[in-house]
Formats: sequence, C-alpha cells, structure tokens
Amino acid sequence: MDQTINRYPFPAANHSQGPQSGDSQLQSGGALPFLLAAGVPAGQELVFFSGHTPPVTNPAAAPDSIAAFGDTYTQTIGALRELGDSLARLGLGFGHLVQLRALLVGDPALGGRMDSAGFSRAYAEFFGTAQNPHLVARTRLQVVGLVNPGWLVELEAVASR
Repeated sequence: MDQTINRYPFPAANHSQGPQSGDSQLQSGGALPFLLAAGVPAGQELVFFSGHTPPVTNPAAAPDSIAAFGDTYTQTIGALRELGDSLARLGLGFGHLVQLRALLVGDPALGGRMDSAGFSRAYAEFFGTAQNPHLVARTRLQVVGLVNPGWLVELEAVASR
C-alpha cells in the first residue's frame, strides 16, 4: 500500500527535540509516535485533504459548545474517523498519509492550554498500531479559535499514492 513512501524515523535515543509533551506514554517501545520526515518519490500523486473536524457527540448540547463535541481526545477520535472516511472514499487508508497537521484550540478546562496529551492518546489509537504500523510527519499547533467555537480540533492531511 505505502511501499513508495520513505519514512525517516527520529533516532532511537535522545533526538534533538526530546520527547514531546504528552507523548512520553507512547515511548514504551522506544519509538516516537511521529516521524522526522516522510518522503514521496517523483511520479507519486500527493493528495491534500481539507480540514477535518469532529462530529457532534452530544446533540442535546448547544451546537457551538465544547459539550456538543467533547474534549480534545473525543474530538480527535471523531476527526480522525472523518479523515479515515475521506481517505476511503479515494481508495486510500491511514498508511497512505505522509503528513498530519493538528490545529488545537486551548481548552478552557486546562486554563487555555491545548490538550497535547489528549490529542496524542487519540493519535496513538490510529498510528503505530497493529492495524496501521505507519507513522506520519506531524505538527500540533495551538490556535486562537476555529470556525465553530465548540471545536478544539481540526486536522489537515497529505497522502500519497
């Protein structure tokens, strides 16, 4: 499926960035949950996905509230499922991804700080698993806000085929 993607891991010991906040629980196997870089050989199509956002998990809550969508972990799971559906529509899967960009809003429950640990916990359920052993080059950014005030997460992705 993704044999044409070159995946370049961080060195096993003490890479220059150190363990990322919220990712230390994922280092039990000695591998970080993301890559140093991913490369796509010439001639491969790059597919750029628009932002994917979480679905409503509590229809009884106000449609522009965090309660309608859940915390960062819940929203990340939902947004990754939405991304998975989009990948499948194009005949792709998570193993085709080369880059993932997470836009995270500061959670009021955390004093306005993004929930990096919640994001990473959800991410670890989709990447570096038995079902999808592949990792992607990824970036987490804290942003002031997203289109819906209830969203804490929006994901952009790039895939290759």
